[in-house]
Amino acid sequence: MIKSMTGFGKSVNQLPSKKITIEIKSLNSKSLDLNARIPSFYREKELELRNIVAKKLERGKIDFSIYVELNGEETSTSINTDVVQQYMKQLRVVTPDADDIELLKMAVRLPDALKTERDEIDEEEYQTILTGLESALNAIENYRLDEGKVLKEDFELRISNISTYLEEVKTIDPERMLGVRERLTKAVSDLKADVDENRFEQELTYYLEKYDITEEKVRLNNHLEYFQKSLKSEDSNGKKLAFISQEMGREINTIGSKSNYAPMQQVVVRMKDELEKIKEQLLNVL
Repeated sequence: MIKSMTGFGKSVNQLPSKKITIEIKSLNSKSLDLNARIPSFYREKELELRNIVAKKLERGKIDFSIYVELNGEETSTSINTDVVQQYMKQLRVVTPDADDIELLKMAVRLPDALKTERDEIDEEEYQTILTGLESALNAIENYRLDEGKVLKEDFELRISNISTYLEEVKTIDPERMLGVRERLTKAVSDLKADVDENRFEQELTYYLEKYDITEEKVRLNNHLEYFQKSLKSEDSNGKKLAFISQEMGREINTIGSKSNYAPMQQVVVRMKDELEKIKEQLLNVL
């Protein structure tokens, strides 16, 4: 089971005097990058809320927001009358021709013209926020799981393609090695010189061993099986899958560098193309 790091979750909670909306968005990232936008009157609970989100989502670039809409019957913001009057008095000196309406418009835009009453967070209201947060987190988790299923299907397709290409490599390999032997034998024959057959066979064996890809084929096959096994594990581990894909790339590159045979190199190119698609998608896996 794998999860995507991409997701979205939302919950809307209606209280008698306000509506609280919680939104969580997540994108891929190498580590946890959590950005929280929380109203100032909930700031004392911010650390606790951030920890809940971080523990649940683990990794990704996460935007966590809480929006509060008052129903109009209640407001925590009021005009700071004394400050506004002082602003208007000073502005009248600077702009003596302005009327009171214009002065008032300018005054209310200046610092401290409005004041916010800060009350203690009601415990029942905070429990509503925690319930809403849990709902939003469950929604984003389901989103991540659904995206993970799509990614898993794509990975299985790519791994299957690479396995098919590996079988082609195994089929081509004897023909390749025979071609290498024939070319070397012909090159020596063209020299028209007496050659010690035993020494020639020793040198030929040494040369052929340098181009032997048996170990690479076995290791690549093992990596492909391990990748498929890891896809089915209970935990989603994108970093582990990325490491396996790197090892797969190492073996494919070695096969390509040793092949020295055009038909095999063409198959290797196709393997590399499939592997690159896997690596791109792995960036989204948790």
